[in-house]
Amino acid sequence: MSKKMLFVYNPKAGKERIKSNLADILDVFASRDYEITIAPTRKQGDAVEIVAGRDPGYELVVCSGGDGTLDETVTGMLQSGIRTPIGYIPAGSTNDFGGSLSLPKNMVQAAETIMQGQNFSCDIGKFNDAIFVYIAAFGIFTDVSYETDQEMKNTLGHMAYVLEGMKRLPSVKSQRMKIFLEDRVIEDEFLFGMVTNSVSVGGFKNITGKDVLLDDGLLEVTLIKRPRNPVDLNGIMMALLNRDMDSEYMYYFRTSHLTVESEEPVAWTLDGENGGSHTKVEISDLCRAVDIRVNYTQVGLLG
Repeated sequence: MSKKMLFVYNPKAGKERIKSNLADILDVFASRDYEITIAPTRKQGDAVEIVAGRDPGYELVVCSGGDGTLDETVTGMLQSGIRTPIGYIPAGSTNDFGGSLSLPKNMVQAAETIMQGQNFSCDIGKFNDAIFVYIAAFGIFTDVSYETDQEMKNTLGHMAYVLEGMKRLPSVKSQRMKIFLEDRVIEDEFLFGMVTNSVSVGGFKNITGKDVLLDDGLLEVTLIKRPRNPVDLNGIMMALLNRDMDSEYMYYFRTSHLTVESEEPVAWTLDGENGGSHTKVEISDLCRAVDIRVNYTQVGLLG
């Protein structure tokens, strides 16, 4: 007896990679007796609407695209109130979260993982009334990872991220903020901040801390202070290059909830997409809120 699958994909993601793989992907699913409903997205927000309004009879929801497509799929899943396993076929240019889950880069192999893998109950971030799958960020480096030339990334690796960010320094305004935690309040001026549940950001691994778990009920928070002089600036650059989270130039901690207040509206990005400008945000971890198909034999950073 056939099972029902909803397959949502972004045909434009990652230089339209899915076009040459779509028939093979569908063949993988059909060979496992899935009756597939195919729903391509045409504009931002489509995946949210499709998944939120889906028939409750679907046994599996699969999405293919970049991290933004996964974000929309998860948002729609949570809005629906119906918990259905999610399969993810990374097809974007960065695919941070797919990398964190050790999903194959080969799209057909990723489809096989969905069929053969197990459900992993994964944390999701809540940002006011919105959600994010792996990062909420503000400041100097917010869009650097997505705009840095891929060839430069391949050649210089993590250094490319830092160099691209340095170009922005003369024009970047620091933000005075208060960070409210359960046991303390941090007040300082920051060039950059990110709240993450990911092993990598912008394709760069290990800049979100060591021993990151995606299902521990905690988010990793990195806040970079405004440099007071050239020595501070050099220290910040060295800390980033060395992935030194204990640097005196930044705050790094794990938490399940934080409130961020600023004197002026601050622009945020959520999973690389525009998250709006805010003077106050509430960020919390939704522990093990969604189920994503993974291959546990390939994943070494899950709790």
